Amino acid sequence: MIFSIAWKNVWRNKLRSSIVISSMIIGLLGGIFYLALAKGMAQQQISSAIHNEISNIQIHHPQFLINDEIKYTIENPSEIISKIKTLDEVSEVTSRITSPAMISSALTGTGIFIKGIDPLVEKNISEISSLLVDGNYFESQGKNPILIGEKLAIKLNVKLKSKIVVTIQNVTGDISYSAFRVGGIFKTNNSNFDQMTVFVQKDDLVRVLGFDELKATEIAIILKHNNLTNTTVTKINNLLSDDIADGKLLVQTWEDISPVLKMMNEMTVQYSMIFVIIILLALSFGIINTMLMAIMERVREIGMLMAIGMNKVKIFLMIMLETVFLSVTGGILGLIISWVVVEITASTGIDLSGIADGLNSMGYSSFLYPELEFVYYAFIGLLVVVTAIFASIMPARKALKFNPVEAVRHDA
Repeated sequence: MIFSIAWKNVWRNKLRSSIVISSMIIGLLGGIFYLALAKGMAQQQISSAIHNEISNIQIHHPQFLINDEIKYTIENPSEIISKIKTLDEVSEVTSRITSPAMISSALTGTGIFIKGIDPLVEKNISEISSLLVDGNYFESQGKNPILIGEKLAIKLNVKLKSKIVVTIQNVTGDISYSAFRVGGIFKTNNSNFDQMTVFVQKDDLVRVLGFDELKATEIAIILKHNNLTNTTVTKINNLLSDDIADGKLLVQTWEDISPVLKMMNEMTVQYSMIFVIIILLALSFGIINTMLMAIMERVREIGMLMAIGMNKVKIFLMIMLETVFLSVTGGILGLIISWVVVEITASTGIDLSGIADGLNSMGYSSFLYPELEFVYYAFIGLLVVVTAIFASIMPARKALKFNPVEAVRHDA
């Protein structure tokens, strides 16, 4: 009976209740959509970094990670790759030759990081082949083709088929020079990566460095799903335990390689959740104010209920239920509408190409896809219930302070 009375009391003033419910819907929509947008941006940044820059897992000689000297190599990359490919979690594995270098055009030069790759295998490791804005992916028959980022092309003032010179330290410690011709220009979501990284064929880089073609400086591993990273690393460590124990190899996840990326992802979600909690707290004060107004309009009614024998527990429960019903109704509608909006925008995407340069400088895509797992909706739903209970205490306590005799005589 108390439940029925409380529900009817919510709708005694339809306009006021509708305004409170609408404010809950709008507040939750704003908070949840912001959370979904932040989550989507963070996940896109991680996915882009994994598929274009660092992969899920990398293997190096431990000393190579100190100053990128190519003399610290992986001695038997083909054997290691064969072992890793036996793991079900692995999608593709490749070896690379990587080194810092200088690149220069007729006008200027800059420092870069050069990657010697196997083009056919690299297609399944990174998305560079699909991110070309000009030229082709090592399909030309010219000598020493090189892929460079759009930002680097602008900085060097070069275009397709322009000749550029790479200066690099070879395996003997001497400086080597080699001319390359721009075969393709790519553009990722990270303008810093585009300006600092170039790709050449492994065979071409081997000739420039005087490098042993049977060795490598890096092994990159792409998994079937990023969630498999930690379990796969454990298995790889077991497979390569002898070389790891001897200090010849070090296995790293993308989180080890780029801890800043992991930290930014976690902080983005945490800050977004704090934003949602602040919205709910602000809404709770509006609900408290609304319920206090409703109680002050019903002083005589509450006095009559006390006078005919309704005890304080039932009075407290009735007022509390009215507040909870009002809040939860707005909360449920807000969650449903938010879910619909997030799903629609996750399918269509949000085009922010007008501020693409700013987003790309931080590693974000200019075309965003909000995303939010069910657990976040469940947690926010729980927060709505907690907020409703919190907001109901003050109005309910206010009602209990009424003196039945004075309340019955109260002139509304």
